[in-house]
Amino acid sequence: MAPALPCRPKLRLLCVGVALAFLLGVDVGRADIYKDIQIIWSADHTYYFMDGDSEALALSLDFNRGSAFKSNDMYLFARIDLDIKLVEGNSAGTVCTVYTISEGPWDIHDEIDLEFLGNSTGEPYTLHTNVFAYGVGGREQQFKLWFDPSAEYHTYSIVWNPRRITIEVDGVTIRSFDNNEEQGVPFPSWQQQRVYGSLWNADDWATQGGRVKTDWSLAPFVSYYRNYNITYCRPSPGVSWCGAEPAGSPHFNLSPKARADLQWVRNMGYVIYDYCTDMSNRYTATSRPKECSLPPRP
Repeated sequence: MAPALPCRPKLRLLCVGVALAFLLGVDVGRADIYKDIQIIWSADHTYYFMDGDSEALALSLDFNRGSAFKSNDMYLFARIDLDIKLVEGNSAGTVCTVYTISEGPWDIHDEIDLEFLGNSTGEPYTLHTNVFAYGVGGREQQFKLWFDPSAEYHTYSIVWNPRRITIEVDGVTIRSFDNNEEQGVPFPSWQQQRVYGSLWNADDWATQGGRVKTDWSLAPFVSYYRNYNITYCRPSPGVSWCGAEPAGSPHFNLSPKARADLQWVRNMGYVIYDYCTDMSNRYTATSRPKECSLPPRP
């Protein structure tokens, strides 16, 4: 596992630049869905449009191909917020995503995934989440949402700092993955990542384990993105950048609201799969990943 260094040599210039931006009061947080992303699959299957006062992007999927975008910039510790309106009606077989991924060697890549797995009309979407660190994934948690995500836009957020990764839905924290590198658990702590979004077909596994296939007579399928915003991680006062935050600092502690949110989603039954508790198909008491037996960090 790569050591957890606050600023690796090849990233030293980046670290200095971010620190200088904070010291000078430069706004390093804004992004624009039209100016700050590029289409990487099927430009003829996408279009920008004004949705009220917001610039929005539509991705579409038909039998021949899907579509996708990526951010122009890469980030090391940031908050990513994006409004998404998912495919309406029978979305079985489709997968709509927003995720971050590093661009170095694949066997040590980092990745933070949100994948919305479509379903038959009237059946709920599944929000599938995963974290890869230093090439190690398999940290899936799945959720059902407490609303219809195809009826209107909702805000989905990835909050990535040196202490943890949290995932939020409309400001409600649904997942937290702690940095336990000192315990030998890989964590994305040194590779920059780029933001991606896509709409593609995965009817071999996406809906009810692949039992329900995409109905291509309903194509094209369309999902919508707007209010793309990136906020660089901000350290506590007097600290040069987030990677230099002292180990004992409470700056990245979970708020009481976030802790209450995490308990609420479990109490309400919105967590429908957790790799740490899969003791029937995947793990035994002695083979679970190490982080599953560690206490949550503050």
